[in-house]
Amino acid sequence: MNTLIVYASKYGCAEKCAELLSKELIGKVDIINLKRVSDIDISKYEKIIIGGSIYIGKIQKEVREFCSKNLDKLTEKRIGLFICGMQEGEIINTEFSQNFNPELIRITDVKEHFGGEFIFDKMNFMEKIIVKKVSKVTSNKSNILENNIHKFAQVMNTI
Repeated sequence: MNTLIVYASKYGCAEKCAELLSKELIGKVDIINLKRVSDIDISKYEKIIIGGSIYIGKIQKEVREFCSKNLDKLTEKRIGLFICGMQEGEIINTEFSQNFNPELIRITDVKEHFGGEFIFDKMNFMEKIIVKKVSKVTSNKSNILENNIHKFAQVMNTI
C-alpha cells in the first residue's frame, strides 16, 4: 500500500517526526512538506498521514488548508493524524479537536501526539522570551516521543 505523509513544520520538529515515522511504515512512503508543495495528487495513496506542530494552540495554515481542500477525498482513505508540541495531558485532545475538522477526526484510524522541541537557536527574540516566560524553559529541550511514533506506525501498518 502507498502511504503519504504530509506535514508542516516551523522549526523542524514535525519534519523529524515524519522522517522517524516513515522509517517504521511498511510499503512505499512519500513525505511532503506542505510549506514547499501545495498541489498534491492524493489519488494514488491508500493511507494518508497528516501532521504538524502546534504554536499558540494552532497548527500551521498549510495543514488546515490541505485538510479543507481535500476533505471529500480524505474520507475515502485510511487516515492518521499527528501533532507535535510540548503540551501534555488533556490539552492534546483539545488541540486535535480545535485544529482538525470533526468529520476528519471521526474517520481517523489513529491520532497521536509525538512530543516537541524548543530549539532556541531557531527562535526569534520574542519567541525566546515567550517560551522562557510561559514554559519556564531557558535552553534547548527535545521531547520527541519515539514510543508514540512507534505505536502510531504499528496501527498504520495493520490497517
